[in-house]
Amino acid sequence: MTNSQEALQRLREGNERFASEVHSGETFLRRMRSAKTNFAQKPFAIIIGCSDSRVPVEIVFDQDLGDLFVIRVAGNIVAASQLGSVEFAAAEFGTPLVVVLGHTHCGAILGTLERLRRPVEARSPHLRFIAERIEPAVSGLLAPEPGYNRDTLIRESVRANVRQSVGQLRQGSKILERLIEVGQLRVVGAEYSLETGRVEFLED
Repeated sequence: MTNSQEALQRLREGNERFASEVHSGETFLRRMRSAKTNFAQKPFAIIIGCSDSRVPVEIVFDQDLGDLFVIRVAGNIVAASQLGSVEFAAAEFGTPLVVVLGHTHCGAILGTLERLRRPVEARSPHLRFIAERIEPAVSGLLAPEPGYNRDTLIRESVRANVRQSVGQLRQGSKILERLIEVGQLRVVGAEYSLETGRVEFLED
């Protein structure tokens, strides 16, 4: 059984292969082409990532089918459905690691910052729901005191949103809290760089 530290190391090594163009998802693509999907999944990590089409999680971490339990949602937010999905994977498969994966130039973050600067009625209640989940993480960064330039504001907002989602996973579910308390589950944040292809894991 893989523990959380081993799982984290596998992700680091896989991303290094991807970023260095050593494998670049060859195993994953080969499995997809052969359509051999009738095997039991044993995910060693759960990834809550953004829906952004430029961040294909299995390929970014150079992992095979069945290795990662991937939950994708705009802005890598955590709501009831994401919590339930993580609970299922952690309980069903004994997966020891959850990674909240944000990324640079996140459209959901950019949209939320713009909404906070120039409040307008959202185009739909569903889009408003996503923005409202992100707002608590980023609203304080728009205060005059930080004085961030645009690039720094966006980077800090992406990371603040990741940390908020990490906190919601750690404290939003009695099932996950119990697993964390007994050392069977670890939740960490990370940021994927669209520019370099590298994932930086954010320390607590």
